[in-house]
Amino acid sequence: MYSSFLETSFNMACDIEVSVIIPTYNRRTLLPRAIDSVLAQTRAVEEIIVVDDGSTDGTGDMLRERYGDRVRHVWQSNAGVSAARNHGMRLARGRYLALLDSDDEWMPEKTALQVAFLDARPEFGMVVCDVERIDGDYRHIDVFHRRDVVREDGWVLRWLLHNPSLIPASVMLRRQVVEQLGGFDEALRTAEDLEFHLRIARHWPIGVVEQPLVRAMRGHEGLSAASSTYDDYVRVVEKAVADARGTLDDGELDAALAGTYLRNARGMLIRHRWAAGTALARRAWGLSRDPAQRREIAGLLPFGVKRFLRGLMPG
Repeated sequence: MYSSFLETSFNMACDIEVSVIIPTYNRRTLLPRAIDSVLAQTRAVEEIIVVDDGSTDGTGDMLRERYGDRVRHVWQSNAGVSAARNHGMRLARGRYLALLDSDDEWMPEKTALQVAFLDARPEFGMVVCDVERIDGDYRHIDVFHRRDVVREDGWVLRWLLHNPSLIPASVMLRRQVVEQLGGFDEALRTAEDLEFHLRIARHWPIGVVEQPLVRAMRGHEGLSAASSTYDDYVRVVEKAVADARGTLDDGELDAALAGTYLRNARGMLIRHRWAAGTALARRAWGLSRDPAQRREIAGLLPFGVKRFLRGLMPG
């Protein structure tokens, strides 16, 4: 759990400005691209920490040969991406912490623009940016514009409950945020980034730099493609909504839950989880008051029937 993070929290002086934490597992060929994008920043990153989550592909040897002491390589027994990120954040010495997955990369101005944002707004805990999504061959797919969800900077929980998606590579946050709230929830197999995002939004203002400063890879299999992702997503949003009762409008909270149930019901039907998907669709219908959303929910019935019949056909 993230609570254990606090028990062994930061014990070093904050003697540099920016630290980046890069968790990795058996991505020796992809990792240099991520690291090189950090080294190419127009505003230098003082500390690069690669947390090697039990790799067996020679990642450590590559890092020593290619980067020497420019990169701090920390090895741990395989414990998952949340544990790796938390380990790196505990070791980091920067007053600002940035995250980067080993298959993603930064644009050259990312550090400069996000540091400037946080320097100018000392009350903000975190800043994110737009993200260019790319495929496994680094070809453009689309751009994730944060303003499509987060309408304005500040207390953004009301909007994030409708879509808490977080690409960790887009984040820069103050170390005080993690000292106060802990890191990623290690008990979650997936949706840990959503939970982290929502927890911070409940306690700190969050801002957006409206530029695509990150290129993030999509289309490869990983934990986010697992069927259990839908269950974790629903549990995370349900808890965040429950925690927000009394502070946000009940109608808005119900609409956020209905949208969560609708999206995940569709995913479960795609995965042939008929009973679970149907149950979520019913819960969405019971909460929704929006006619357009209700039409979407009603459309899940023929969608599910089509998926079911398709599954009966010989391959």
